[in-house]
Amino acid sequence: MALMRIDHIQLAMPAGKEDQARRFYAATLGLQEVEKPENLAKRGGWWFEQGAIRVHLGVDPDFRAAKKAHPAFIVGNLDALRDKLAAAGYEVQDDEPLAGYTRTYVYDPFGNRIELMQPLGSPPLAGQSA
Repeated sequence: MALMRIDHIQLAMPAGKEDQARRFYAATLGLQEVEKPENLAKRGGWWFEQGAIRVHLGVDPDFRAAKKAHPAFIVGNLDALRDKLAAAGYEVQDDEPLAGYTRTYVYDPFGNRIELMQPLGSPPLAGQSA
């Protein structure tokens, strides 16, 4: 048996902060909000998707931000997204290039680290300003 792909990633968030999750993951990163199944909706949190990217935010009563562990997303225009995130007030930190990529870390409203990567030498993708 072999692993085939990741279905989704789940990050933790504090209770009652769904509006902050929407502002960051939907309005700023551009992911689409997805209704949670009814049996899971009562737990709080929110789900976001775009193509094969699926991010679930789950409420953790003992929430602690993931400062080291993180998802990494390939982006089409890192410079534009970095500028958009900084303008929206999110902490953005550039890091050394990783073989073949430029990369930036951003922290979601709850302090979870997210890595954003663009292949070196790749032009921004058409239609993707951020």
